[in-house]
Amino acid sequence: SLQRALDRRLYLLLYGDSNAAPSGKPLWHFPEKVYDSEETLLKCAESALASVLGDLSHTYFVGNAPMGHMVIQQMENVPEPFKRFFFKSQVIDTNKFNIRKCKDFVWVTKDELLEYFPEQAEFFKKMIIS
Repeated sequence: SLQRALDRRLYLLLYGDSNAAPSGKPLWHFPEKVYDSEETLLKCAESALASVLGDLSHTYFVGNAPMGHMVIQQMENVPEPFKRFFFKSQVIDTNKFNIRKCKDFVWVTKDELLEYFPEQAEFFKKMIIS
């Protein structure tokens, strides 16, 4: 629930197929989309979030530029290293979404987020300022 930690920011994680998942094995990840032919990276990020939430009328993207990026080294199903960009968006004026296209989802605090991604904990500590 978005109301489980009212005094703290929450981050949406999805459990299911991911572009970086080895052997198509489900894992926890942020909403994502491979950049295709969108006009900007922001449009790609909006498209990724819309594919999960549907309606973006209760969200606000903070700025036009990514808040950070991570280089993903070679994975089993991706022959070349690629960059994963992170955009910050906020929920406005709602406490419920119909989240789809995943097996499960969670809203986590920053500390809980680090538990889901222990290998990237230092990266997320630097990127997410709260």
